[in-house]
Amino acid sequence: MVKRLGGWFGVVLSIAIASLWSYWGIIENFHEGWYSTSLIENILIMFIQYLSIPVLIIVFSLIAIKWNKVGGIIFLVIAFVLGIFFRSASFQVVGLLIVIPIIIIGTLYLFGNPEPKKAAYLLIIFVPLTIIFVFGLPNLIRVNQRVNDENFRERIIETEDYELIWAPHGPGWPWKGGISWEQAKDYCSRLSEDGETLLNEPVNIWRLPTIDEIVQSSMLHNEIAGGVWDSENEIASYYLIPDKETPLWNPNKMIIYYWTSEQFDDDYAYIYSYNGGIWKRNKDSKYGYLAYRAVKEL
Repeated sequence: MVKRLGGWFGVVLSIAIASLWSYWGIIENFHEGWYSTSLIENILIMFIQYLSIPVLIIVFSLIAIKWNKVGGIIFLVIAFVLGIFFRSASFQVVGLLIVIPIIIIGTLYLFGNPEPKKAAYLLIIFVPLTIIFVFGLPNLIRVNQRVNDENFRERIIETEDYELIWAPHGPGWPWKGGISWEQAKDYCSRLSEDGETLLNEPVNIWRLPTIDEIVQSSMLHNEIAGGVWDSENEIASYYLIPDKETPLWNPNKMIIYYWTSEQFDDDYAYIYSYNGGIWKRNKDSKYGYLAYRAVKEL
């Protein structure tokens, strides 16, 4: 009875952890990922980058349900390896959400034996997959409805308060990240009049957009999203939730955040997310999905 109870505690914890990472993974997949024009590449990125943790937990749990001691040892070895590999990472993320739960799961399987096994097999597969389907399908529909007119030249966006020209693809609108806030400001200041060339000295024709400018310029399906920036409370609100679409974005590139011209303090500046969010990031941040797009007045 004790072994059976311990085994089922292991199954329940496996389901909980796999479900948590399934939810996070599928949401992040359609927030950061699913940008390629290749369906195969999108699927590979989804399973390798975003759903690998729940998939591995499900597979190893199935092994542990069949052969409890073998599965328990596998979980303990994985916990040890992850602990060493991610020893410099945040304990709140790696320790509390990955390593410690895996140690507990491994111990429960090592000394437990869930019966009936058929029910355990079905639950460990069915629950995480249901979460992936329920939260993934609406987002899959959303990203496949994105507008992409494939016009990546300079674009004019007129709002209630602004008439702005957004830079064409090139040094004023890179499609690769890894650019700090200071670098972005410098590149914008050295852009030529047509936005096609990076000059040796600043000419200050182009610049980074302010938060209010980019919030007001946000769009959904070629319609201004009605963005309003409350600078006092640092909240952006929208009539329509904007998405990663032209004319402001290239839906088929990794970039999902732009630097703004505004800084929070000496160390942090504000970035804008394609879905309308405003966040603080260290000015030295060089994420692969963070770049910029220069603007100038019409």
